[in-house]
Amino acid sequence: MSMKPWIAAIGALALVLVVPPLVSAGGSDDPGAQVRGLRILVPNTPGGGYDITARTAAKAMEDAELTRSVEVFNLPGAGGTVGLGRLVNEAGNDKLVMSMGLGVVGSVHTNNSPSSLADTTPIARLIQEPDIVVVAEDSPYRDIEQLISAWKADPGGVAVGGGSSPGGPDHLAPMLFAKAIGLAPKDVNYVAYDGGGELLASVLGGKIAFGVSGISEYRDQIESGDLRVLAVTSTKRIDGVDAPTLQESDVDVDFTNWRGIVAPPGISQNDTDKLVKLFTDLQDTSEWQDALETNGWTPAFMSGKEFGDFLADENDRVASVLADLGL
Repeated sequence: MSMKPWIAAIGALALVLVVPPLVSAGGSDDPGAQVRGLRILVPNTPGGGYDITARTAAKAMEDAELTRSVEVFNLPGAGGTVGLGRLVNEAGNDKLVMSMGLGVVGSVHTNNSPSSLADTTPIARLIQEPDIVVVAEDSPYRDIEQLISAWKADPGGVAVGGGSSPGGPDHLAPMLFAKAIGLAPKDVNYVAYDGGGELLASVLGGKIAFGVSGISEYRDQIESGDLRVLAVTSTKRIDGVDAPTLQESDVDVDFTNWRGIVAPPGISQNDTDKLVKLFTDLQDTSEWQDALETNGWTPAFMSGKEFGDFLADENDRVASVLADLGL
């Protein structure tokens, strides 16, 4: 029996196994393909708002089977601008994004950062969240009126802490608060912490009189009674939190923080579309909806160019507020 047909068959099989198909469904050029190997950079310490948002989003994505094995890592420093610089230097890396928000917008100004959010690829705004005015359970201030009286009497002696550097939301909120009650921002004793985790320890330890930060970072301590919320900075009360708005206490402040996702510069439109789709698909999952309710976040989704335009407007707004406050 001739061996030639067998040799030919073996050769054909080898070509099938060795040579990849020219066309494959769900390949890297498919905007609908899953993003694999995604890393989320958090530009502040563990326990802060960016960190909680990133880890919550990563878990929801994995639980909803939108992607797998998302890595979240922290690179704190200079109010988020160290992380921003790292992101910008990773030009073309479509497997890296950064959790960010209003704090990074302000830090770019106050830290004279060589990199700005205009250098990044906008992906999506995810949530909005009011700040809270919070004290330790054993604080002498039982309500917002007592705190205001003490603060006005001794602005330098009543220290306020925030989980962001000057220009960030936890700095802007108390400065607007101070201005609304007649205090000069330059007289405020503001202590900056790199994230809500560091701030929490100082509030609980009595190192500062009160703190200003996002509600999601302190829900556990509020529910346990270790922290007491005196007021919220938005125009509406927070469900489940027994505290008035500042406006209810005749303090004319309406302030809401937000958080979102940006990617490095220089990634392709196809890769941008895949990242936008990932965070768009996340919005409708039950896992993300549950996270919004648990953390007290207000959904505020926008993506792509719309988010880019929003970032440009926020940059101008923060610059104006800082100038108005003399900061």
